[in-house]
Amino acid sequence: VETLRVSGGGSQSDAVMQITADIFNRPAQRPHTYETAALGAAIDAAVGLKLHPDFDSALAAMTRIAHVFEPIPRHRDIYQALYDRVYGRLYGRLKTIYNDIRKITGYPAM
Repeated sequence: VETLRVSGGGSQSDAVMQITADIFNRPAQRPHTYETAALGAAIDAAVGLKLHPDFDSALAAMTRIAHVFEPIPRHRDIYQALYDRVYGRLYGRLKTIYNDIRKITGYPAM
């Protein structure tokens, strides 16, 4: 994965987009619309109605990237250190508790 394309409600937030880029250490691209499910349906319809000869041309004509958020190295390094030194260790320590929760609740199914 070289870039991330983020859509939906959260993609409207510059802060969420920047955090995504920083955490994953990849550029996070925001499409021109956050309603990408509707856009996908419109692309399907455009190809089905022969308004575009194929999906590649429909995608080229109907989609674009509105903004790209590049990882900020200082932030990326903090998130990586948190993962390596805190969250990774927490999971190992909490794994037995997670298993107990699963046994008690039956969720998620094994």
